[in-house]
Amino acid sequence: MALATARTQIADFLSTLIYVYTLLIILHIVVQLLLSAGLRPPYSRTTDAILGFLRDVCEPFLRLFRRILPQFGGFDFSPILAILTLSIINSIVVERIIHG
Repeated sequence: MALATARTQIADFLSTLIYVYTLLIILHIVVQLLLSAGLRPPYSRTTDAILGFLRDVCEPFLRLFRRILPQFGGFDFSPILAILTLSIINSIVVERIIHG
């Protein structure tokens, strides 16, 4: 009984972690689009800290997919592949293997 509860809690934690990381990647994409459109916020320490956090958290994972997938014109498809990979990990590993 305790093992089943622990497995459920681990699966829920991993699922939530994957969901939050997916949201961070989407937020990183939106921020990069706004910055490339010329909508730069005025400099503030808070804004700089948030942008730095998003870059530091998302870029290492996205860089893995940029090695595999080249850019087509000006489009970067690595976030799509990263989100798809996270979704597959969530559905296969978390929901089927751990959650049971």
